[in-house]
Amino acid sequence: MIIAVEGIDGAGKNTLVGRLRAELDVPVRVLAFPRYADSVHAQLAQAALFGKMGDLIDSVHGMATLFALDRFGAREELCFADEEVLLCDRYVASNAAYSAARLGDDSVCDWVADLEFSTLGLPRPDLQIFLDTAVDLAGQRASQRAVEDATRKKDEYEKNASLQADTAAAYRRLAAREWGGQWIVSADVDRITRDVVALVAQRTAPPHAAQS
Repeated sequence: MIIAVEGIDGAGKNTLVGRLRAELDVPVRVLAFPRYADSVHAQLAQAALFGKMGDLIDSVHGMATLFALDRFGAREELCFADEEVLLCDRYVASNAAYSAARLGDDSVCDWVADLEFSTLGLPRPDLQIFLDTAVDLAGQRASQRAVEDATRKKDEYEKNASLQADTAAAYRRLAAREWGGQWIVSADVDRITRDVVALVAQRTAPPHAAQS
């Protein structure tokens, strides 16, 4: 079962992933995207986000393709046993939301879906969670994180408050149309955790237990 945790920068995705990992009563693996430490495609995207790749960052489709290829490089890790849960800190919807926000056009979301799910053959998530943290609060967290950790300097996407707000709105539209499958949308980590634990327990229960 693939569960994708989505949200804007500073939303608290890593915190939620840790909470879910602790609470779920099944084997859990975690995979965080972009994989800056392991993927040359993610590293090129990161360089672009810090102004080191010329005008590459200006190409929405170019940046989205690099992030998609990063996930393609992890395709084997996206395979799992039926009784396992794979928690993804960002997944395909992140590419769709940021691309739609940058272009001001939701039609790019269908292009992202075709690229990642069809052309690259990545598995669709069983559940997508949009951690709908207030944009101002998320921005404050991202800024504080950059101050406390020199390795977490804000990139061009994180510096752009308008882009963050537009991306949050794009995520809500994706969830409303059930883009890519089932969604949970909430800013309440406790509520999300309860709902996910119940859903996973239901889906991973042995057939005889589900019928009893």
